[in-house]
Amino acid sequence: MVLTVGVDVHKDTHTAVVADELGRELAKRTVSATDTGHRALVGWAARHAAGERTWAVEDCRHVSTRLERALLGAGEQVVRVPPKLMAGARSSARTRGKSDPIDALAIARAALREPDLPVAEHDQSSRELKLLVDHREDLVAERTRMQNRLGWHLHELDPGIDPPARRLGEIGLLDALAARVAEQHSGMVARLAGELLADIRERTLRIRALEREITTLTRQAAPRLLELPGCGALTAAKIVGETARPGRFRSEACFAMHAGAAPIPASSGRTDRHRLARGGNRQLNVALHRIAVTQTRLPNSLGQAYYQRRRARGDTTMEALRALKRRLARVVFNLLQPPTTTVPASQPTAA
Repeated sequence: MVLTVGVDVHKDTHTAVVADELGRELAKRTVSATDTGHRALVGWAARHAAGERTWAVEDCRHVSTRLERALLGAGEQVVRVPPKLMAGARSSARTRGKSDPIDALAIARAALREPDLPVAEHDQSSRELKLLVDHREDLVAERTRMQNRLGWHLHELDPGIDPPARRLGEIGLLDALAARVAEQHSGMVARLAGELLADIRERTLRIRALEREITTLTRQAAPRLLELPGCGALTAAKIVGETARPGRFRSEACFAMHAGAAPIPASSGRTDRHRLARGGNRQLNVALHRIAVTQTRLPNSLGQAYYQRRRARGDTTMEALRALKRRLARVVFNLLQPPTTTVPASQPTAA
C-alpha cells in the first residue's frame, strides 16, 4: 500500500498528515520549519508511513523550497499540489472548519485524486538558472521603483530635465544627470536625486553582470532552445528554471497544461469551444507569450505565418496568439529533450 504524506507549509512550521489510499488520516505531526524539523519529519514519516510513500507538498515555493530540498536529499518522492486543488478538496470534506492538519489532509487527498501532478525536482543547472533569473528580476523591479521616484525628483528640480524612462538604465545618461544635478542644484531634493542616481547606476551594473552570467549558463544548459526564433537568453533561462526537468512530464501535452498554454474545453450541447486556461505556471506562460509575440512580428517567419492563418480563419488576436503559444509549448518541450529526440529548431511552428 502506497501512503501519501500531505504537508501544509508555513514560514515557521510545517504540518504533515499521513493518509492511506482512501484518503483516511492515519497520523499527523507539526514541526518547525528548520533543518532539524525537516529531519524529524522524515524520521516520523518513516515510522508511520513505512514502505513506499509520496510526499504531497502545497506549491508555495517561497516557503516550501527548503523542505522539498531536504526531502529530495533524503531520497523521498515529492509532488507539488497547486493551492486551488487543495481548496477544492477541503471544501468537499466532511470535516468543517480550517486548520493546518485539515489543510494537510486536503493536500494529501488532492494528490490522491490527481495522479499526474508535477514532481518537485531540480538539477543543479536548472536551479542555478532559476535563482539567478529570480534575483535579476528582483533587482529590475527595485531599479524601476527608484527610476519612478527619480523622475519626480528631477521634475521638481527642473521640469526641463525629462529623460525618457527607457534610457534611465544607460550608464552615460545616469552619469550626465548626476553631474548636472550636483552642479546646478542644492538642497534635500537634489541630495535624494543624487543618491537615487548612484543606486540606479549600481543596480544597472549588477543587472548587466547577471545577464552575462545567465547567458553563459543558458548556452550550456539549453543551446538548442536559443536557436528558436524569438527566444533570447533570458527567456530561455526562465523556461529552463521553471521547467526544472522536462523528463518529469509524460508528454508535451502535460507540459503545455503545466505552462497554462493548453486551452480548457468549454463545450456544451451543440456548442464546441475552448476557453483560456488561467492556471498553470504563469512564469512559463509569460516566457511562451514573449516568444509568440516576437514571432508574430518577425517577417516571413513560421510563427507569423501560423498566426496570420489563424486570423484568416476568424480567430481574434488573442485567440490566434493563444493557439500559437500552444504550438510553441510543443516545440519548446521537444527542444528541451536530449538532441536525439528533438525536432529541428528551424521549424518552430510546424504542425
